Amino acid sequence: MNQMVYFDNAATTFPKPGRVVDSVNEGILRFGGNPGRSGHRMSMRAAQKVYDVREKAALLFGTDVECVIFTNNCTSALNMAIKGLVAGQDRPHIVTSCLEHNSVIRPIYKLAITQGASYSVAQVFPGDDARTLASFRSCITPYTKLVVCTYASNVTGYGLPVSQIGQFCRSRGIPFVVDCAQAAGVLPCKIDELNADVLCIAGHKSLYGITGTGLMILRPGISPDTIMEGGTGSASIQLEQPQEAPDKFESGTLNTVGICSLGAGMDFIRQIGMRRIHEKECGLCRRLCDQLKHVDGVKLYSGWFDMGRNAPVVSFNIDGMASEEVTGILDRNGYALRGGR
Repeated sequence: MNQMVYFDNAATTFPKPGRVVDSVNEGILRFGGNPGRSGHRMSMRAAQKVYDVREKAALLFGTDVECVIFTNNCTSALNMAIKGLVAGQDRPHIVTSCLEHNSVIRPIYKLAITQGASYSVAQVFPGDDARTLASFRSCITPYTKLVVCTYASNVTGYGLPVSQIGQFCRSRGIPFVVDCAQAAGVLPCKIDELNADVLCIAGHKSLYGITGTGLMILRPGISPDTIMEGGTGSASIQLEQPQEAPDKFESGTLNTVGICSLGAGMDFIRQIGMRRIHEKECGLCRRLCDQLKHVDGVKLYSGWFDMGRNAPVVSFNIDGMASEEVTGILDRNGYALRGGR
């Protein structure tokens, strides 16, 4: 295999820390039983391991243990939160931002088709929080039932004033969902500090877990409706889905091996320190941007690397070329990046 310089960490971190790699092997060999489904020792050991990781996530994101929901990825968490919080409501109005990933806007669009939902898109003004907040406020109507936005753009890394948006939502009694796909692991994501009701998180990015992992973090007292029902390992004689979290939201066998990797990833973050990780990554981004500025034909779309606010993401392109063409050329020369529109 040719030497590769990997720049695609905003999509999935690689390589994983050694302890994460070891945790996957341990998950297969030691925690191979089905957690919460059986009475034998391996099953109970797996269930205890899942609970231990749930405790780590609760501490990292500032919630109660039962409010930590394991999902397949951030997209799953966003669908559960967005659809679950407006379920059964007639023609709900939803507010989002102009920087959203398809994992936010597509579920909203689907609700517009199937549930008669309407939505407004708030304009984000980089460097001007007051105008951004005013834009969100202007979108609110008496029928607004949900506000959902990204913490930091997956394209530019620019961070929204999520805490202030959440404070405004809370004053109006409107549920607030934050997409933390690019933020969790490098930016503070305590749910109360963000004034959020739900945080949706990718496990395979800056939490260093393997692919197929994610989290939905609930503020205590918040309980969306379910968008999927099934086996939970509890109350199996009942036809109705259990209403207590986390069982309410975790139908089907959990990804125990992936959960083990998440626990190891969170241990790695705690050992290194989130601020130290962010400083290191932002420093690398600044260095790259400083060099790219001197290359003829390069157009930079990033440039915000403020501590505690923006995600360490760099976007650029070459004048007159499609981004897919640029990434193809770079790939052939040993550089792994993401390209697309």
